[in-house]
Amino acid sequence: MTLNCKGNLIDVTIPKVMGILNCTPDSFYDGGNYKSDSQILSQAEKMLTDGTTFIDVGAYSSKPNANFVSEEEEISRLLPVVNLILKEFPTTLLSIDTFRSKVAKIAIENGAAIINDISAGSLDSEMMQTVANLQVPYIMMHMKGTPQTMQTLTNYENIIKEMLFYFSEKVALARSFGINDIVIDAGFGFAKTLDQNYEILNKLEVFNMLDLPLLVGVSRKSMIYKTLKTTAENSLNGTTVLNTIALVKGAKILRVHDVKEAVECVKLVEKL
Repeated sequence: MTLNCKGNLIDVTIPKVMGILNCTPDSFYDGGNYKSDSQILSQAEKMLTDGTTFIDVGAYSSKPNANFVSEEEEISRLLPVVNLILKEFPTTLLSIDTFRSKVAKIAIENGAAIINDISAGSLDSEMMQTVANLQVPYIMMHMKGTPQTMQTLTNYENIIKEMLFYFSEKVALARSFGINDIVIDAGFGFAKTLDQNYEILNKLEVFNMLDLPLLVGVSRKSMIYKTLKTTAENSLNGTTVLNTIALVKGAKILRVHDVKEAVECVKLVEKL
């Protein structure tokens, strides 16, 4: 199970870690933390030193009820960060968290390696063709609606069955465009209630039947801090617990704010 990132075959048979670097002012946990070049480079260096394989850069917050950001604003936030990191750390494999094909194209042309689309092409009909043309790995997440509407779209008759059908359709569509490397993301917190998130985690191994790498992103999310009656800032231990469960159930990429702890999770679970 490999991903072709800029000519490098990344073997995800042994799970990998994807560090989160948000260049947005309103992300739920680290919004506004990385404003200056020195702050961005310091965080990127820390994640790389701690053992991340990928750094996921986002310029449009996808938290519930997030503010709308224009395409031009997203690009103006994103490109300087992409260029800055790749100038200082040229071998970094950057993932771009966007649902817009124009943003995806510009980012890849400037050296990024992966597209991470929360909508799996639903919010931009040009996205899959663009990714196919660029021949980069494509992370497709399960979500309904938009960040502004998704929390009102949590009605499912059978959430696992509906998600499997969703992914089957999306994967078939991606293959029809010629996308080779596909990663699926269950989309914890996106158009899902707290209980639905735990139902998905409990049955996560079911998604292995799709025979694709599975990305899990639960880092410091409300499914943790609301259950523990705490805050995102105090949810590292809870994140580690759920990351461990996800690895045992077949996750191949952990998308996290805290790389060192996630890398340790991978090492310990692999020791089993």
